[in-house]
Amino acid sequence: MTLEWWLTYLLTTAILSLSPGSGAINTMSTGISHGYRGTTASITGLQVGLAAHIVLVGIGLGALFSQSLLAFEILKWAGAAYLIWLGIQQWRAAGSIDLNAVATSLPRRRLFQRAVLVNLTNPKSIVFLAALFPQFISPDRPLAAQYLVLGVTTVVVDVVVMIGYATLATRIAGWIRGPRQMKLLNRIFGGLFMTIGALLATARRVA
Repeated sequence: MTLEWWLTYLLTTAILSLSPGSGAINTMSTGISHGYRGTTASITGLQVGLAAHIVLVGIGLGALFSQSLLAFEILKWAGAAYLIWLGIQQWRAAGSIDLNAVATSLPRRRLFQRAVLVNLTNPKSIVFLAALFPQFISPDRPLAAQYLVLGVTTVVVDVVVMIGYATLATRIAGWIRGPRQMKLLNRIFGGLFMTIGALLATARRVA
């Protein structure tokens, strides 16, 4: 993987982490209700769940790749199409974020466990990773090292983004609760997803 493609993946996974979802809601509500220590436990739990998805996707795609190059190529094209579809769905989404739904007082151990479950039970996470990873994998190079780079990058970026969400929670929480503001955010991230999907569909060579 070249530096250029790694930077492209870095941008893509940053957009995924920044896009408002269950992990962001969980982190913001925890930051508001439990402070720094509670947020640390929550973010750690989110990464455990995310890491589990990364391992599952890596094992599954590795097995698929070893059996069929054609299936791997089909998956790459399907992944690019999924990103565009995801962008369209997010563009059309409306509504608001309800932080009060998860803003309950819990010990740090429970906050950790809840965060693990938040990511483990999020089907969009594992489907997104399964769609995204093949776009940045070079078939003629060792797979394990490439999956390790992508996985570590994903986790580190998500940690940084979740810390940012927790830090800014008290300042932006009230703003993003409204349906009008949420619609704007959905359109911004929807447009970014569609752009990335289109770019990956046209730039097929991964070095």
